[in-house]
Amino acid sequence: MFSYYGSKSKIVNYYPPPKYSKIIEPFCGSARYSLKYWQKDILLVDKYDVIINVWHYLQQCSESDIIGLPKMKQGDNVDNYDISDIEKTFLGFIITRGVESPRKNVSSFVGEIETKLKDIAKNIHKIKHWKIIQDDYINIKNEDATWFIDPPYQWGGDYYKESNKNIDFKQLAEWCRSRNGQAIVCENTKADWLPFKPMIDLTGTKHKTTEAIWSNIKTNFDDIQQNLFD
Repeated sequence: MFSYYGSKSKIVNYYPPPKYSKIIEPFCGSARYSLKYWQKDILLVDKYDVIINVWHYLQQCSESDIIGLPKMKQGDNVDNYDISDIEKTFLGFIITRGVESPRKNVSSFVGEIETKLKDIAKNIHKIKHWKIIQDDYINIKNEDATWFIDPPYQWGGDYYKESNKNIDFKQLAEWCRSRNGQAIVCENTKADWLPFKPMIDLTGTKHKTTEAIWSNIKTNFDDIQQNLFD
């Protein structure tokens, strides 16, 4: 629905499909995995109030509400429009790409806002049945589900807001291992708090990184890792 720092929009198809009827995303962000399997019973959780407020706003929106938002152009500022604060916050993610907090001015890299709004409006029905709460991952009830766990990365978390920084990775590793059902954990190969397997190379504006995965259920990437040493 919107762009966010660390979004899995470009690589979501590489992750294993859910084996359970319920998906839980404890660090939901823009929830690309849940959007791919939107028909499931979805629970989104995040400590960052701005993200949760945007999801709650979208959940109550109609298609016409989204289409009716300003079709901002390059050089425009959200404060120039007579719209609500939450609409400005939502547009603040739409008018740029891959940021950790909403912006005021339209980015030169973002493309046509009207097209983005039409696409969101077409898909807004998908999230009506979701449950969305602001909370810490540690407080989520442990239940049989597919847990898609995409925390701030061990090396890179400085870009997140204070509410989602300073993760105790030893505690998080134990928590991930204890999940009932299917656990899928996202990281990159620099991380050492779980035995992550390389998944796919990504080239950013400054650095090349290798996305990695850990799961309590065998994945195709386990075979790839083994073959490297055969």
